[in-house]
Parts: sequence; structure tokens; C-alpha cells
Amino acid sequence: MAGEVTMPILPCNSIDEVAEFYRMLGFEQTYRQTRPNPSLVMRWEDVHLHFGAIPGFVPADSYGSCVILVPDIGALFAAFAEGMRAVHGKLLISGIPRMTRPRKRKNADNLTGFLVVDPGGNWIRFHPKAATPEQPVDAAPGRLRKTLDNAVVMADSHGDNAHGAKILDGTLAREQNTATPVDLVDALTYRAELAVRMGDPDLAGQLLDRSRAIPLTDADRVILADALANADELQRVLRSPATD
Repeated sequence: MAGEVTMPILPCNSIDEVAEFYRMLGFEQTYRQTRPNPSLVMRWEDVHLHFGAIPGFVPADSYGSCVILVPDIGALFAAFAEGMRAVHGKLLISGIPRMTRPRKRKNADNLTGFLVVDPGGNWIRFHPKAATPEQPVDAAPGRLRKTLDNAVVMADSHGDNAHGAKILDGTLAREQNTATPVDLVDALTYRAELAVRMGDPDLAGQLLDRSRAIPLTDADRVILADALANADELQRVLRSPATD
């Protein structure tokens, strides 16, 4: 047979809180029920997310997760980010809810994806629907680049920010005088993001200052476009009243 449709029901504590969050991202509510069991469906084009509220549910303890394959990761992230900034003036990058930036992941065939953690603690993982042409990969990436790739897996994919920061700190200390400017700026900016996630805005500011002090060519800036945009976003987060 063909044409089957799977609609898993994700847990949450409050369907109203979940609905507000997804409306911010641009979803529309297509179903809501309060009795006998609180239920909700939110829709973005062909994406339908179903939720069920559980009394006493703790979002931080949630194991709810799903993978959504989309044709254009960049466009979807940009739309979500626009909605988030319109409401909060910044991206939510720490705590619950939060959203990560699109990044290549070595544990996902080096394809670019991003993560949304909603108010129910559900991990909604967005990945490309089909492999797209990627930029040529350096045949011999430096040690710092390899460590950065590992840190992204630990922190973004597994949610272990402390482990990601620890392995990145060690290599940054050893390679800060030998790594390429591109790898150094990329690693420092990502480490600053981890510092924000871990509630250390002072360290994040120091890391961003170090990153900005590194001379870059025009070609470097093209390669680092995403990292430099992330640095600007982190500055907005640090200037806001709260970093979570």
C-alpha cells in the first residue's frame, strides 16, 4: 500500500502555551479540544503537529521528539526566526523553548539541520527532504574544525552543552595560535553561543570580543557569513534584559 500518513501525538503541559509558541513561528491552529482530553493540532503547510496535554507533565523531562523533512531548511529557519524576533526581539537559544541555528551535522551525513524545542519539551528536528549540493569539504580539516564538528553533535544534537563546551575549550587552548582565522572565528562564536545557553553572558561577551579581533579577508567573511550573523544575534541576546 501507499499513501499512509503518520501523526504522532506529542506530550505537553498546556495546549494553550504550545499553541501560542507555534503561532509565533507561523503555524495555524487547525484543531483544539479541552474535554475529555486536551488536544491540539498546529499546521505549517504540510506539517501537522498533534499535541496532548498531560496533567503534571514536566517539559524538561520530556522524551518527545520527531523528525520533519523539509525542502528548504534555510527558508524555514528564516521564517521561524522572523516570528520569534517579532515577539521577543531575539532568538530564543537557551532553556525551554529554544531554537538552534542551521548547521551541518557529522552525525547526519554532514547535511544541514536545526532543532526547535517547544514549550512541551519536544525536540522537533528539521532536516533536508533530499540531499542538496553542499560546498566542497576540506579533505584535511584542521583539529579545531574536527572538534567544532564534534561539539555541534554533542550540544545541538544531544543537548549536552557542557560536554560540547569542554571539548571545544581544550582544543581552542591548544590551537588558538595555529588554527586558520575561519576555523577560529567559527569556533569562538559557537563557544559564545554555548556560554549563553549555559547562563554565562560575561564569558560569551569575552569570546565574541576575541572573535571580532581576528583579522578576516573578504573571502573569509563570505565563508563565515552564518557565523558572523550568529555573532550579531548573540549580541542582541546579550543586550536583552534576560539571556534565556
